[in-house]
Amino acid sequence: MSDLLNIGTRALVANQIALQTTGNNIANVNTAGYSRQSVSLKTVQGQFTGGGYIGNGVGVETIQRNYSAFLTRQSTMASATSSADATRSDYLTQLQNIFPGGNAGLGASISDMLNSFSDVANAPTDLTARTVALTRVDETAARVRSASQSLDDLQQGVTQALGQKVVTINSLAQSIADVNGQIALAQGAGQPPNDLLDKRDQLVRNLNQYVQTSSIAADDGSVGIFIGGSQALVLGTAVSKLSIQPNDGTFGDTSKSKLVLDRNGASVTMDENTLGGGEVSGLLRFQNNDMVEGRNLLGRLSTAINTSMNNQHKLGLDLDGNQGGNLFTPLAFTNKNVLPAVANTSSASLALSINDTTKLIASDYEVDFNSATTGTITRRSDGVVTTFDSTATNPVVLDGLNIALSGAANAGDKFLIKPFNTSANNLTSAFSSPRALAVASPVAGSAGVTNQGSMQLVNLTARSVPAPAAVTLSFDGTGNYTRSDTGATTYPYTPGQVIEYDTTTPGATGWSLTLNGAPKAGDTFTVQAQPAANSKLNAGNAMALAGLRDATMFDGGPMTDGYAGMIAQIGTRTQSAINAATVSKSIATNLETARTGVAGVNLDEEAAKLLQYQQAYQGAAKMIQIAQTIFTSLMSSLGA
Repeated sequence: MSDLLNIGTRALVANQIALQTTGNNIANVNTAGYSRQSVSLKTVQGQFTGGGYIGNGVGVETIQRNYSAFLTRQSTMASATSSADATRSDYLTQLQNIFPGGNAGLGASISDMLNSFSDVANAPTDLTARTVALTRVDETAARVRSASQSLDDLQQGVTQALGQKVVTINSLAQSIADVNGQIALAQGAGQPPNDLLDKRDQLVRNLNQYVQTSSIAADDGSVGIFIGGSQALVLGTAVSKLSIQPNDGTFGDTSKSKLVLDRNGASVTMDENTLGGGEVSGLLRFQNNDMVEGRNLLGRLSTAINTSMNNQHKLGLDLDGNQGGNLFTPLAFTNKNVLPAVANTSSASLALSINDTTKLIASDYEVDFNSATTGTITRRSDGVVTTFDSTATNPVVLDGLNIALSGAANAGDKFLIKPFNTSANNLTSAFSSPRALAVASPVAGSAGVTNQGSMQLVNLTARSVPAPAAVTLSFDGTGNYTRSDTGATTYPYTPGQVIEYDTTTPGATGWSLTLNGAPKAGDTFTVQAQPAANSKLNAGNAMALAGLRDATMFDGGPMTDGYAGMIAQIGTRTQSAINAATVSKSIATNLETARTGVAGVNLDEEAAKLLQYQQAYQGAAKMIQIAQTIFTSLMSSLGA
């Protein structure tokens, strides 16, 4: 009789626990990180009798946690990758918005500025036209500064975001360590602490939103959390702290950041290429690569416009006959543009200047010395390496830059060159007086009054101011000419070919002349200083300034295409990041669906189990009732 009662009692308790577990599943259907639990039942060892083993009912073996370590790991890694891609995509979109197209863009301002000099060329003495041109110059400078300030603001936002996310990482790491300790204590009871395990897995998933991790289980039930492949963030209950170092470490470049792990008083700088996914990885990649390119592209544009227009403006005469000065504030390279490595052992220094604006490439450069005067220069944008020997060539000319060495370097010394880092920050117009606008050419050309041939002037450009003494070209009608400044020396004449005043260093001084047509014997052409009477009416330099629109400048394209090319490069990078974010999000969603298919709660399934366990519970209760009735009947019969 007691056996039947015991069997019923065990069944009642087992099914009550099953009902409670099912109810707990239903209650936590929307709890993040909860893994569905199920009761694992076992048969109680039967009692041996002469007639065989008689069963003793059922017992609860354990509360099982439905969980796939493989799917959880895959889902967590995919989520980390998705977070990195989404973060980078979001910030690249913000970077792209700094450089709008249309009338509000910098490109329209540059075009309007260059076109305004055509209006000045049509009316060189009109102060209104000159004022409009200066206004366009000032507006272009203002838009460049505004874009540069927006980049600075975005940089500051990224730095703040990195700091906040590292604080969150440290907090999550500490929470994981605390749960590790609780799990290690609970493991001693012999049963898995399912809720604590779920809590830790969710903390690890949350942590991977910020930085990708790998986990290794320990014998005591705790897990070690590692970042960057092998750097321990959590070991048992011990936690290493992360921080953001606001420079690259080697050169002290504050425009970049590094993630630093502090373990037992020793700092380990993490290589961002080993971080994998997570928002911090996405932010670092954006700041250390995408932002650098955006700033270099804007800086190159600013540098080319500043330098080329200043150089051309200096070749003109203003309304009072004076040589023109700078149109924009001149470019100045500082110690923010050339950064020596912290570990350098010599007092050598590098100086930077512009050699050719048409050859500039939007990139930083790393200079590595292997002796006092020799080494390599690595273009960081594409990794191209150039060797140099400053004893043979100093300054070294590379990509339109002059890089001059002062002093003797030691082998192992390094320098980081950031030529475009600051050029857009303080761009302003150099003056505001319309009379100071130098639109007249300092040289004038005239054909001989008795010329008989078809020779015509195509172009006459000043190379230096003041203009040299007058030079007359005399043609012999057989394809040759002589110059009044070089005596009887003959030169071949080819229609459309440039004739340079300076035959030793073409283009360095004087002027350049282009003629077309066929001159007759005795025809002449004279180049001389602009007569004072004509300087106010001449607009040769205004035409030259306007002609910069079509001058080859950026990667083989004209100046007016420079901004379009810049936003195309940023737009391509942004679109690529958006596509990567879309793909990685899809993969992460699919893997999370697969994980929740194993660990998630299905309400229909749990409702069916409620009915199943309810009926089993009622059956067990009925069994107890029957045992009690039999016992009562037996006692009654014995009493009779």
